[in-house]
Amino acid sequence: MSASAGSSAVTPASTSTGASAGFWSRARRHPSFVVGGLLSAALALAAFVSLFWSPYPPAEIDIPKKLQGPSTAHWLGTDSLGRDITSQLLVGAQNSIVVGVIAVGIGLVIGVALGCLASASRAEGRGWVEEVVMRASDFTFAFPALLSAIMLTAIYGPGLVMSIVAIGIFNIPVFARIARGSANAVWAREYVTAARAAGKGPWRITVDHVLPNIASPLIVQASISFATAILAEAALSYLGLGTQPPQPSWGRMLNEAQTQMFQAPMLAVYPGVAIMLSVLGLNLMGDGLRDLLDPKLARQR
Repeated sequence: MSASAGSSAVTPASTSTGASAGFWSRARRHPSFVVGGLLSAALALAAFVSLFWSPYPPAEIDIPKKLQGPSTAHWLGTDSLGRDITSQLLVGAQNSIVVGVIAVGIGLVIGVALGCLASASRAEGRGWVEEVVMRASDFTFAFPALLSAIMLTAIYGPGLVMSIVAIGIFNIPVFARIARGSANAVWAREYVTAARAAGKGPWRITVDHVLPNIASPLIVQASISFATAILAEAALSYLGLGTQPPQPSWGRMLNEAQTQMFQAPMLAVYPGVAIMLSVLGLNLMGDGLRDLLDPKLARQR
């Protein structure tokens, strides 16, 4: 009898392992997640490889070899200054990932903290705190990343850091809204009421109950915001407000290619395709994660 009871016991570790296995089993059958994951992995792989190797130094100028077509020496050809396009694309992926990770990280950390503060204050009867936080978020949301970057560069000068700060500031109200809305729903649950009755304070409840239960929408939003950050960095670099020479950037490659559109149109195609595939991959992965992490949709699959 004891052997039977022992064999039927389910430990938390086995439950967690089973849930993880079930998630990956469903993920492998989800086309959006698979395609998005592969494209995102390709972006990460390109950036990782460029840390240790690239066919040529990306800023190396070789005027006699300018505007060459694809060859064994230069896989995608060279630009108007003789720089290797493949090397610029590989190293440019680093900037995209750095901007995405840091800018989304700024928005995620500060935005979630503000959203949880607003929700916890509302639950404790201090609705004015929630009102102040959300109106401040609305005010910040009124300044797009591009406008914020223009203001910052007018004061501090253009550069990668200013792009990251501008995009990060724009992400804060996005995550604050999602965190606050999701947290309000969690605060209305019975287990939170029981935790409050047991004497737990608002921040202990936030850490123990609220954050774990709002993680799914935040993860989905992070992947989508990552794609938006890459697109915003490319736009800022195209306008000369982002990454500065000689550091390669996909957006600046597009800017430099526009003067050679009739002579070498592929100079604009390569960075354009890189941006498109990166943004598409992250958006598809975000859509897949939304479906996989939604309990209702998960039960239907």
